[in-house]
Amino acid sequence: MSKLKITLEDLFNLPTAEILNPDAFNGAEGISIDSRNMKKGLLFIAIKGEKFDGHDFISEAVKKGASAVMINADSLGRYDKINKTIITVKDTTAALGAIAAVWRNKLKAKVISVTGSNGKTSTKDMLAVVLSQKLNTVKTEANNNNHIGVPLTILQADEKCKALVLEQGTNHFGEIEYSANISRPDFALITNIGDSHLEFLVNREGVYKEKSALFTVTSKHKGVCFVNTDDPVIKKHASRIKNKVTFGFHGKTDVKGEILGYTGDGKSILSVSYRNKELTVELPVYGLSNAKNFLAVCAVAFKMGLTAEEIAAGALKMKDAKGRLQAAKFSDFILFDDTYNSNPASVEAAVEVLENISAYSKKVLILGDMLELGVKADKLHKDLYKIIPNKKEYTVLTIGALMKNLSGKLRKNVNRKHFASRESLSAYLKKFDFSDSAVLVKGSRGMKMEDFANTIAERGK
Repeated sequence: MSKLKITLEDLFNLPTAEILNPDAFNGAEGISIDSRNMKKGLLFIAIKGEKFDGHDFISEAVKKGASAVMINADSLGRYDKINKTIITVKDTTAALGAIAAVWRNKLKAKVISVTGSNGKTSTKDMLAVVLSQKLNTVKTEANNNNHIGVPLTILQADEKCKALVLEQGTNHFGEIEYSANISRPDFALITNIGDSHLEFLVNREGVYKEKSALFTVTSKHKGVCFVNTDDPVIKKHASRIKNKVTFGFHGKTDVKGEILGYTGDGKSILSVSYRNKELTVELPVYGLSNAKNFLAVCAVAFKMGLTAEEIAAGALKMKDAKGRLQAAKFSDFILFDDTYNSNPASVEAAVEVLENISAYSKKVLILGDMLELGVKADKLHKDLYKIIPNKKEYTVLTIGALMKNLSGKLRKNVNRKHFASRESLSAYLKKFDFSDSAVLVKGSRGMKMEDFANTIAERGK
């Protein structure tokens, strides 16, 4: 099996590219945009970012054996003494995307792209674990899902790769379309449509308009779209999607899920059926939201030819993603670190986890602001009171100017306390009685709620 390479012809075909000293170039087996990770024979692409400019590290990349360097054309004067092939382009970030598109066309792998308001990272990770039961699989690492991360992930796949699982994120119109045209998915999955990034996408229809670009591009290339018919917004538009596989827990679907029950600590026992195939599994990850994510994974995996046994075996290897309903059990309480991000739907999903736990009688929520919700932010925070059970066993501790809206709306049976400073909340948590409790810590990234999760974890040691 011959190794994939970026060829001289590939470079000549890049928009706006001009090549100096082309005879010195013998091809590149990949690219690097970070001189610290540079390896001999790679093409170094100098990307200008918010904090660093790759053009400042070209000499280091050359010393480490770069086969060629790609730079913005207006920087050429700085590098006239470099005895390497130099490719100049108008914009190296755009050129990175163009090279990734060329590389994607060289791959023999099936490309699966995942987006959605909630659960896309967890779904991507689950899918990669399951597909790895049968196929050499490469996936997006962490949440490297933007206009730079998607091309870099594509370029990580090689000739051995059989399944490439991409997470494609967005918070502005046009970003999904851009990355989807690079990845050209064989299979496209939208987990759900919720109130995420409303600051720029306005409302759920705006969110769908942006996310559904993944379906549009996939359909254009005769790929398969996986449609969550339990999501009302996706279901509303489903008739427009021709080549699709439907999945859900309700109604008539191609892939049908059923929650058979929960373990004492809240794990789902799930049954999934597709045509004449069926599996039952106790998921090692928590929450109805993860059961929904796993159902989506099953839909893709079945379509890709995996057996029920292979999917079930892969399910048992799944793990909590860091900061996403990540559970830690201590002697007399369980802690859920769900601090990676937050929006109304994911808060509701997290509260459902607590509700389904019977092993601990008390429920404690520590909630920080949900950010990027635009003009509806105050109302969306107030409305969270509707999803928090009006029970005396619930305690809700809030922090942030927006979460103050919730604290004032909570119903009478719920214990509540709002904190004006991080120091006061931290001091309170150090003395709070967490015995016999299921504890959830959640908030948007900017709130740094993981600090409070760590404080609670220290109590359990």
